[in-house]
Amino acid sequence: MQHETHGVSSRYAPNKADTGRSNNRGVLVMTAGFFNFAIEQPDGLAVVDKRRQLTWAQFDERVNRIAHVMLDAGIARGDHIAMLMGNRSEFSEVLGAAIKLGVQMTPVNYHFTGEEAAYVVENCDAKALIVDETYLAAGEHCATIPALRLKVVTGDVARGPFQPYEPAIAAASADRLPLDGEPGGFMLYTSGTTGRPKGVNRSMAPPGATVEGLISMLAMMGQPLGVQPGGAHLLTGPLYHAAPLGFSSMAFNQGNTLIMMDKWTPEETLELMTRWKITNTHLVPTMFVRLLRLPDEVKAAFDPSHLQAVIHGAAPCPLWAKEQMIEWWGPVINEYYGATEGGITTITAEEWLQHKGSVGKASVMFDVEIRNDEGDLMPVGETGTVYFRSKMSPNTFEYYKDEAKTKEAHLEPGVFTLGDVGRVDEEGYVWLTDRKKDLIISGGVNIYPAEVEQALSTHPAIADAAVFGIPNEEWGEEVKAAVELLPGFKPSPELEAELIEHCRNNIAHFKCPRSVDFEDELPRHPTGKLYKRLLRDRYWQREARMI
Repeated sequence: MQHETHGVSSRYAPNKADTGRSNNRGVLVMTAGFFNFAIEQPDGLAVVDKRRQLTWAQFDERVNRIAHVMLDAGIARGDHIAMLMGNRSEFSEVLGAAIKLGVQMTPVNYHFTGEEAAYVVENCDAKALIVDETYLAAGEHCATIPALRLKVVTGDVARGPFQPYEPAIAAASADRLPLDGEPGGFMLYTSGTTGRPKGVNRSMAPPGATVEGLISMLAMMGQPLGVQPGGAHLLTGPLYHAAPLGFSSMAFNQGNTLIMMDKWTPEETLELMTRWKITNTHLVPTMFVRLLRLPDEVKAAFDPSHLQAVIHGAAPCPLWAKEQMIEWWGPVINEYYGATEGGITTITAEEWLQHKGSVGKASVMFDVEIRNDEGDLMPVGETGTVYFRSKMSPNTFEYYKDEAKTKEAHLEPGVFTLGDVGRVDEEGYVWLTDRKKDLIISGGVNIYPAEVEQALSTHPAIADAAVFGIPNEEWGEEVKAAVELLPGFKPSPELEAELIEHCRNNIAHFKCPRSVDFEDELPRHPTGKLYKRLLRDRYWQREARMI
């Protein structure tokens, strides 16, 4: 791996400035924000990607320069810009510039086709588009959108209508931008498997907040999950997704050096954690499983003592996997539940060990309510649809330029659901059962796929599993499993029978799959979200209904 070192050591050392310490229970850091670290610890290491390393001073200068490039192109406060970018320093630079300028930035999923990317760029009303040279083909599909005033591509060379990033910022002013104006932020698009993605438009800061105020609030938000000042954060997922973007931003603005991975593997994760003495990171449950499947000698050689917080969410986590991760890495495995739209619960490892399977209690910004299909509140302990009620504002979020879908997601102003089924116990802990839309109804009996997936995941041949309902003339639906095997195992009728029997030995027989499909790879998003619709559609496409 080659880097521009800019005179910075390739080995991480804690930042020297006294940024205060967190007790993991909401204590504010004394100093927050990359722009403050650029003054207080200019030579501290801020960002490492596979191309370069930047100090805080160098990073902030590049932020200011790309901000002036946008200003010179006529981008003003309240405008929208878009970015088609991998995990590299330019992503964070453009985001920092957008926040300083009061501009809304939309990151585009780089797995999108050119047509899909163009839809998002046009739908979000972007006036500027910054493209990673790696994804130029999709970027060129967007270049003819009339509203675009600025088109930039990473690197030193112009590509068609895109001017090169490095010469553009080299020629721009490096003057610092004021921090007392209304801040910008990011507007993310949902990654649904049907229909067009929806822009989730919600304010990142309360009315009257400044750039500095927003960044201080952002830094504080990671502390209940154990993110402390002055460490190093390992970025493991794509920055276009809410969780990797949000948690890395929280850590970064507490003074954590941001170590960027552009492609995740369990082996490189342990190598980077060791080399950079990583203190916090965000992982998804499939990453846990792949880490736990490493050879015993590899796991034994890893020293996790520098880890302070390993945050996970985005998908259900098998109990056995979380138990083994806590046993291996210690009580640093902290969990959240939420989505791009908002709503969040948190639970530390210590709490989880006393409430295994819970996703924690609601944050200070939300209440959790359980309601039935008619929208009525359910008693404590009863199962129903999980709703979040905002304590901060009745205007939680809107789907950009889609009033109908915004209304559909809200029971009333400030009360919305992510579509999950669950319950709240007497202590306020939230327990999720499954996605409402994934519920299987066979012979009038409710079957929750997550329970079946959990049983399958304990079999030594399984790398990943998905369970869903398929048509059955007699019962309406029957249980189908799709699995991804670990290296060394091959699909066979005998293994299919073994997997079904394994489930029957662990859960009630009526919940067990009647058949198993073997897949080379399950359609799982890099952030952990499983696209069951892509598996289920094969069986329902001839039916007159969809579930």
